[in-house]
Amino acid sequence: MTNKVRLAYLVSHPIQYQAPLLRRIAQEPDIDLTVFFGSDFSVRDYKDVGFGVGVKWDVPLLDGYRYEFLPLLRDTASPGALSPINRGIFSRLRGRNGLDRFDVLWVHGYSAVNTMQGMLAARSLGIPVLLRAEPWLGDRPRGGPRLIVKQLFFKLLRGLVDATLPIGTLNEDYWRYYLGEDFPQFPMPYAVDNQYFQSRSREAHARRAELLKELNLDPSRPIILFASKLQSRKRCQDLVEAYRNLSPAPGIEPHPYLVIVGDGEERAALEKQVAESGIAGVRFCGFRNQSELPRFFDIATVFVLPSRHEPWGLIVNEVMNAGRAVIVSNEVGSQADLVTDGVEGCVFPAGDVPALADALKKVLATPETAARMGQRGLERIQTWSYEEDIRGLRQAIAAVTRRLKP
Repeated sequence: MTNKVRLAYLVSHPIQYQAPLLRRIAQEPDIDLTVFFGSDFSVRDYKDVGFGVGVKWDVPLLDGYRYEFLPLLRDTASPGALSPINRGIFSRLRGRNGLDRFDVLWVHGYSAVNTMQGMLAARSLGIPVLLRAEPWLGDRPRGGPRLIVKQLFFKLLRGLVDATLPIGTLNEDYWRYYLGEDFPQFPMPYAVDNQYFQSRSREAHARRAELLKELNLDPSRPIILFASKLQSRKRCQDLVEAYRNLSPAPGIEPHPYLVIVGDGEERAALEKQVAESGIAGVRFCGFRNQSELPRFFDIATVFVLPSRHEPWGLIVNEVMNAGRAVIVSNEVGSQADLVTDGVEGCVFPAGDVPALADALKKVLATPETAARMGQRGLERIQTWSYEEDIRGLRQAIAAVTRRLKP
């Protein structure tokens, strides 16, 4: 144990996308990982604010790695800057004796009270800090007094962090803008468990007819899929309007179906929008757990994420593992790394409904067009995996500790 680098990871709560990565890191023979969670709400039944329904994840969130829940001072079911708030991170980083002091602290995010506590504790103990977070420069307007305050904050942050772990190209640009060209960065891509989603998609194919029958879908017609929270920033309403524009003439149904998976505050408005259009080819499927999603990926011809201000959009990674074409707005953070317009799918300006309709027409021009784009997406996602994450993390740890081979 003493020959291993002791890595502490501080994060608000168990996250379904991160659990497989943490299990993979725990397999590294020279890294001793302990995860410190602020809250356990996500491993209990809870009402997700975005989905608007009760959620209990059906994938293991705590298996395969060492973890602790820090003592709580404040907690809510929606993590943010002021929740959760814990105590005890300083004493845990310091350790009970000289043998169990941590060598590195890795934090997720930088604006929460908990994260700042962790970084300040690590700095006082002389423990280097690695920072991973999601923002990019185009996700929110910046200017005036708010920009000045943010720049001052990042001057402070630069003194607390030793390196960043950018999740993609746009995130890398963000750190370079705020922390400087010379600040150390070690790419740690936002990835999903590619093997899991590929295998689940293959399994789903054998049961395709069941889901088509359940949703009353003609297997000869293409299927457009949306799968995300039904929130205003996800812009599902733009997709519904673009879908209407696929009608060849007034009163004639579009040839494809539109399948909407998810729930949230906008569902009632979307259902009303569809009802008023008189179009019968839309299916609302409600919230589906993570293990169910590959069944919907399998029946899809093309997946669409028209979001505004989307930091990344890991659902894009997931559906690319099913070999499906994708259409995303230019405000979906993953597009810069995963989707080249006209190759794996299409990229359109966020909020531009005619451009989204044109992208749908382009992808659905022939069955071969969508299939070819999906295959290119599957090939591209192979190199955006946990193995690249491990490589970047090892390089970062090696740089700040001088103890680990990158």
